[in-house]
Amino acid sequence: MQTAVANASNAREATRPAPADVQKIAQHMMRLNVAALPRNYELFHEALIGLNAGLAQDIAALGPHPRQDALDDLGLRYRLVGHYGLAGDRSRNEASSVLKETAERLAEGRLHHQAFARACEAILKSASGQHDHQSLADFMAKVEYLSASLSAVLAAERTIDTRLEEDIGRLTALEQTISAAQAAAVTDKITGLPNRVGLNRALDDLYGKEEGAAGSALIMIDIDDFRELNARYGTQTGSKLLKKLAGLFRKMVKKNDFIARTEADEFAFLFANVGMSDVLVIAERLRSAVEDNLVFAASDTSAASGLTISVGVALSGHAATPIQLQANARVALLAARSNPRQPVQAFGR
Repeated sequence: MQTAVANASNAREATRPAPADVQKIAQHMMRLNVAALPRNYELFHEALIGLNAGLAQDIAALGPHPRQDALDDLGLRYRLVGHYGLAGDRSRNEASSVLKETAERLAEGRLHHQAFARACEAILKSASGQHDHQSLADFMAKVEYLSASLSAVLAAERTIDTRLEEDIGRLTALEQTISAAQAAAVTDKITGLPNRVGLNRALDDLYGKEEGAAGSALIMIDIDDFRELNARYGTQTGSKLLKKLAGLFRKMVKKNDFIARTEADEFAFLFANVGMSDVLVIAERLRSAVEDNLVFAASDTSAASGLTISVGVALSGHAATPIQLQANARVALLAARSNPRQPVQAFGR
């Protein structure tokens, strides 16, 4: 088993970003004097390695020394995962600014009310002290003053009401932006499935239940030779395959079952109320469905090819934490990758 895992680890290294790709991105960022931030690396990876021509053109349009805020705007526009937290921070900062402005307007309205109240009190005291000695002209002047003060208060209230409605609209839009950013942060943009962050949250929820996580199973699936497939046929073909694969998986699981795309070539499934025999049947069914049904051709003239996958299975009963459960499933997956004759492997079996 240890030899199998070691061989599988070496095989998996081949599917990760090549050092030449990393070097290419780093050199390009240095030429443009771009800060070595994770979100910047993701941005340039998508443009250079992901072959996103539109993003590459937009980066080039920023000039030889692009500003960080301009790069961040591009990351948000192209919905890159590393920028969703930035979107949330911006929205929360703007929401705080709106609330501060609202508080200032309400305070301004309160001052108008207080000024009007003081004017009323002063005039009433004056009127009660003078009684019959007050001339009609003086009385009318005071009435006109009160009327003008009341008009000022009403006008201020109308302005405040209008601005409050605008603020409510802005806050509603910001809430929607934050909700969209939160949803996007846990969603894979190619397949629409949850991503690794979504899987981590699902596992945290599972292990956070009072009854515990026992009785659940995690299946991890890896597409064999996916990097080579992308290199041979192009990333567009790879993306189409991922979408087809996601559609196939959706049809095969129940509504309450959880599916995620956790890496470029990796999917994860979380099932409840299953034992080892049940989950192995599910795993074999998933493998057979992919190999029997997912046939593709890169072009009209190319021959059709099939897709194969490796499957690793782990039970929550063998793991005290979400991290351990994922580690167990990955050990099983690496063993499956190293043994094509047995592409479904289970941890602890």
